[in-house]
Amino acid sequence: MAEIIQKDGTWVFDGDALRLTPGRDRNISLLRKDLGELAVPLDALAGVSFEQGRKAGRLRLRLRDGADPLLQATGGKLTDTDDPYQLNVESDRYGVAEYFVDEVRNALLLDEVPSGAVDRYLLPGPAVPLSVSAGDGTATFDGEHVRLEWNWKTEDAKAAAGPRSLAVADITAVEWHPAVGLENGHLRFGVRRAPTKAPPKYDPNSVELWGFKKDPLMALVAAAVQARLPHPAAPVTDVPPQRQKEIAGPTADNSPSAEHDHDAHLRRLRELGELHRTGVLTDDEFAHAKQAILKRM
Repeated sequence: MAEIIQKDGTWVFDGDALRLTPGRDRNISLLRKDLGELAVPLDALAGVSFEQGRKAGRLRLRLRDGADPLLQATGGKLTDTDDPYQLNVESDRYGVAEYFVDEVRNALLLDEVPSGAVDRYLLPGPAVPLSVSAGDGTATFDGEHVRLEWNWKTEDAKAAAGPRSLAVADITAVEWHPAVGLENGHLRFGVRRAPTKAPPKYDPNSVELWGFKKDPLMALVAAAVQARLPHPAAPVTDVPPQRQKEIAGPTADNSPSAEHDHDAHLRRLRELGELHRTGVLTDDEFAHAKQAILKRM
């Protein structure tokens, strides 16, 4: 077993998994505190590194692409302060950090853990229920529904429709962007049969973020929802049957003739292209559905 204890947090490796516990120092970010302890299975890791500095160093874990819904939802936009897979190391603990890296790397080699992408989440995502208030609204998620409620700072046109309740089954995508400079951020949900290009300020399925302290907590809501959506790289057979039917459209067995089948498939391809262009279908859903129709043709 390898262990390193720092003000920034404690990392423990038992040979099968890493337990990452945030520190109690007042400088620890709200996101890491609310996320709490993480158990990262060895097969979710792509690598580990230690970077030395003059006064402090940094341990970094690199997860396999698609293994963690938090990283999937935030798309690499978390700051170093909010990233739970980094640990600040004081200079007098450099030797311990290097030993920790060697232990994890040896385990990865012995278990022959591949470093490539995965097609299912290997971490469960943040615990639910959870509720976060930031920017122009509050996002609450109980595992089945997202509820969006507005505050006095919400644009009138957006608040006029009242609170929103979105079932996970109707959500096609989730994205979180932090505020950067003068550009506001947002938490946005893509909803089936309701594509929109409206800015988050006016989109009733979005919470606009202005760069305040609680903004990163919206990433936890995004990750919790992401963990319950079909994995972007999952085989089409992993998508619920009703969703497969909606994506693929009518089958060739329902067509009276081969010529009619061919025309129907061409029309379906054009329809899929339009659904993909307007954001109803994700890139992966479009690719799977297109391939299925081409096989029928």
